[in-house]
Amino acid sequence: MVQKAKILLVDDRPENLLALEAILSALDQTLVRASSGEEALKALLTDDFAVILLDVQMPGMDGFETAAHIKRRERTRDIPIIFLTAINHGPHHTFRGYAAGAVDYISKPFDPWVLRAKVSVFVELYMKNCQLREQAALLRLQLEGGGKSVAGETKEPAGLLAELSARLAAVEEQAEALSKQLDDDSADAAAVATAAHLERKLTGLRRALDALEPGTGSGATSVSSQS
Repeated sequence: MVQKAKILLVDDRPENLLALEAILSALDQTLVRASSGEEALKALLTDDFAVILLDVQMPGMDGFETAAHIKRRERTRDIPIIFLTAINHGPHHTFRGYAAGAVDYISKPFDPWVLRAKVSVFVELYMKNCQLREQAALLRLQLEGGGKSVAGETKEPAGLLAELSARLAAVEEQAEALSKQLDDDSADAAAVATAAHLERKLTGLRRALDALEPGTGSGATSVSSQS
């Protein structure tokens, strides 16, 4: 069973959180509420999130301050942030949002379909990155275990490589389809850049796996360096 991604919704108004949940429920992911910047930072201490929807105008710690804290933490600095705001103070206000680390800046009222589409892109990228990390971890475990599978049974090198190659091929196919979708939809530059980074990581893992093929020499060292 594929684990659901978590999406953090940050807004001090309960009615806005309800509206966001209604819009994003169709994505069938785990939606986590936070009614303040402080509450959002606490949630980020223990859970991993695919994307954060962050209201700008909040009492106490506003969205800009919250984003600054998120970007300073090594654990959370790479999580995409989409700012939501009910007011527009012009280009300077928008620039401040991007300078704080946001990948997008959306003014209310927003088109529910557009917001859902943007969030779904980052959820897909997060899921592909999770799959890639799992494949890399599995490859390391099986190499260090002398060819043993997770279940503990020993496999012949050729069979093990074939299994790992098939698993990686499935992730590569999904990543390629996502990249084509981003190109067709003229998606945000941040989403395109993230997808390109994912493809580079996949390419590195594929090269490391190919190096393990019989007749190419030991590739254990290169696998470790790619993960």
